[in-house]
Amino acid sequence: MVDMDVTGNNSPTISVIMGIYNCAETLPESIESILNQTFTDWELIMCDDGSSDDTYHVAERYASVYQNKIVLLKNEKNRGLNYTLNKCLEAAKGAYIARMDGDDRCSADRLEIELNTLKQEPEIAIVSSDMQFFDETGIWGNISHPTYPVNRDFLFGSPFCHAPCLVKREAYLAVGGYSDEKKLLRVEDYHLWIKMYQAGYRGKNIHIPLYQMRDDRNAYSRRKFRYRVNEAYVKMVAVKKLKLPVTGYIYALRPILVGLLPPVVYDILHKRKLKV
Repeated sequence: MVDMDVTGNNSPTISVIMGIYNCAETLPESIESILNQTFTDWELIMCDDGSSDDTYHVAERYASVYQNKIVLLKNEKNRGLNYTLNKCLEAAKGAYIARMDGDDRCSADRLEIELNTLKQEPEIAIVSSDMQFFDETGIWGNISHPTYPVNRDFLFGSPFCHAPCLVKREAYLAVGGYSDEKKLLRVEDYHLWIKMYQAGYRGKNIHIPLYQMRDDRNAYSRRKFRYRVNEAYVKMVAVKKLKLPVTGYIYALRPILVGLLPPVVYDILHKRKLKV
């Protein structure tokens, strides 16, 4: 859980938080996509999570050049994304919190569009967008979620793409940031949205791909089974916390059952989901 300081008068509007780990080769492109934003009142907070490559030194070079825009933190050892993002949140000063990963890229107008959406629709606290997947051959997939997710949508998985999100700081404060537990690894965002929806916050998905995630086409097939178990656990949390029908527990079994499918069958289902 995280306790963030109250923002000051000279604070940036948006704090972009980025956990970085062994991404030295891709980090420059990721940082540059933030530096090139059309909306410029932001700060970038990076935290190295015990990288064994040159990631920290790459980030350090950027932080030394953009001292008034970039804050660089470092974990003494690898602690996981949940802990690392909370550490970034503790240093954040913006009224809005954006996410970014060290091997991805986003469109130049991403922050501008997302911030305008939150200001135009004050009843929502979370905004995300469609997300594309790319590798060395180019863009190979796209994922989209309901425009205005409702509680029932949580049965089918996380209703927001995590990396493209922009969230009101107050929503993070209300739920204490990310829950730092091993059983939430790789599903920390899914659990975060459940907490926010339980607290009364709501969100919107913009159906424009403002974010591109660097991903191996076959990475999903190598997903560790324990992360499927974590997803099943969070689905059960959603049923309980969001007061969904008890039949929703059936959906909690889906990640585990999918993990037991023959690779060929799973490949077909996954590509359909990503609209490949």
